[in-house]
Amino acid sequence: MDLKEKIRNIPDFPKKGIVFRDITPLIRDGAALRQAVDEMAKKYDGIKIDAILGAEARGFMFGAAIAYKLGCGFIPVRKPGKLPYKTYKVSYDLEYGSNTVEMHTDAVKPGDNILIVDDLVATGGTAMAQAKLIEDCGGKVCGFCFLVELEFLNPRKLLEGYDVFSLIKYDSE
Repeated sequence: MDLKEKIRNIPDFPKKGIVFRDITPLIRDGAALRQAVDEMAKKYDGIKIDAILGAEARGFMFGAAIAYKLGCGFIPVRKPGKLPYKTYKVSYDLEYGSNTVEMHTDAVKPGDNILIVDDLVATGGTAMAQAKLIEDCGGKVCGFCFLVELEFLNPRKLLEGYDVFSLIKYDSE
């Protein structure tokens, strides 16, 4: 099935001029969700991955499902104050603001191969913040895996030097 047809476009959300790519119809459809997870996981068959890192909330959905498929662990990245143990944090810019994310200090060990999974990449700011968390702990980012890529925002420029895979791409707003 064409997964792009399962994504709803919402103009002027969260602010005027932005077209929000709403994946909730896709994740509501069991066959579409299974296809998306299977296709995303297939790219990493045979690659040594110690864990998948995903940011709340939609990165949890795809990251945990792909971790299950690949038989590896999952590392949650959350907004400040949501994790109960000691954390590392990093702040970054979004396409329409800024944010901070945190990860437990013992989540990544030196030499770990970590795949970053999220639902969507826009400018790449969130993805690079996650990469910084991993690399500051001595881990290796073995790639980025996204359901949706907004190519017209050129996220690959910021992610240059990393392996980037996106299942669905939008070349214009």
